[in-house]
Amino acid sequence: MRLFSMYRWVKSKHTFGLRSRSFVEAPWAGGAVLLVCVILAMLLANLPATKLIYHNLLETDLSLLVHSPGGTIDWAFPREMTVEKFINDGLMVIFFFAVGLEIKREIVCGQLSSVRRAILPVLAAAGGMLAPALIFLVFNAGTASANGWGIPTATDIAFAIGILSMLGDRVPASLKIFLTALAIADDLGAILVIALFYGGQIQFLCLGLALAIMAGVYAMNRMGEKRMFFYLVPAVAVWTLFYYSGVHSTLSGVAMALLIPMEPRFSKEYFMHKMSRLEERLMNANPDLDGDGVEDDFPNEEHRFYLRRMSRLSSGSVGMSYRLEHALAPYITFLVMPIFALANAGVEISSAEYLNIFDYSPEIGSVGMGVFFGLLVGKPLGIFLASWGAVKSGVAEMPQGATWRMLLAVACLGGIGFTMSLFVDSLAYTDAGLIDRGKIAILMGSTAAAVAGSLLILILSKKTPSHE
Repeated sequence: MRLFSMYRWVKSKHTFGLRSRSFVEAPWAGGAVLLVCVILAMLLANLPATKLIYHNLLETDLSLLVHSPGGTIDWAFPREMTVEKFINDGLMVIFFFAVGLEIKREIVCGQLSSVRRAILPVLAAAGGMLAPALIFLVFNAGTASANGWGIPTATDIAFAIGILSMLGDRVPASLKIFLTALAIADDLGAILVIALFYGGQIQFLCLGLALAIMAGVYAMNRMGEKRMFFYLVPAVAVWTLFYYSGVHSTLSGVAMALLIPMEPRFSKEYFMHKMSRLEERLMNANPDLDGDGVEDDFPNEEHRFYLRRMSRLSSGSVGMSYRLEHALAPYITFLVMPIFALANAGVEISSAEYLNIFDYSPEIGSVGMGVFFGLLVGKPLGIFLASWGAVKSGVAEMPQGATWRMLLAVACLGGIGFTMSLFVDSLAYTDAGLIDRGKIAILMGSTAAAVAGSLLILILSKKTPSHE
């Protein structure tokens, strides 16, 4: 009976492990976790028992303070570092580093690697950034809210791809690839917007030192250095210098990602030669190290020695950029982005007027209408019109098996702004009221875009057979 109970326990643990792995590997899992964190953040920020703890925790100082004998603070590192700032300026640099790795991969050997393949998603991304910015300025030009024009220009790839994966084969594979490439090009555009329009006062000494270190890393890359240590240590120094330079520190992640080598440390010929020798030695390893005449369980110490060398050889035969992207992906999806959502999606709704995104005044404008209609109308309209113009002019080709109606439906999913939109919102304003109104409009606009896109795809897929 005890043996049977143990068997059931082991089987349940194995089943749970398989289900957990299936969930983690599902394309929609990241979006689902983000959605849960958004709901949790809103509850924490508004429930009487938790809202004070929630806001106080985000405002907790994390700086290392050095005091003089008189008790005055002489030095703090990093300066003005709170929990919220650590998440937005520190933890999010890992997210931007991963985005940079993905952009580099797509430019070198992916959907953006040639003009012919890149032209349609790049032009669509440009249209999808220009149209919502213009719509935002229609409501806010000349007002205190005008600086937020960059908020509705971004697309959240996690939510958009997650919804597409849940819709299955209702969407042609070519349009899934199109939306993925568009989101990556959109990320690149958002990074440029942050760098050019949402930085602080530039400290040229710090920026110059950061650029000098990056130049050294580039030279090291060109000389063939492939060891990870020599890239990650300078990355920390570059982040610190960016933090004090006035250029947003998360951009250091993108800049350093572009310098990470994609070429493997070992060539195919070297790998095959060394691996065959290690396999031979592994097969001929002493099976009885303790000399008791009984063969040891595999692997014994000598086996493990050769297996470790084979593991290092295999790792060095994959480019550092690919290894880092693969290693960081689950942490970005299930740790960094959920923490960011918990810290930034929690808006304390002190009155019903916060939920009225259609408020407008000549002095303040309307962040709500600018962001909401920018995401719901501007993004899909800009993506669709730019794509239509590119295809009709002969500059680009229509994705295989796609229709204009289905492309419009997929373009609606481009209106899911969330992560990057929340990030830009925190940079665009210093007034807490404007930041919170922007957050609510982002959540409502992204939800509306997700619902509109999903419904259009479901309706159109019943009328038009899918083409994989």
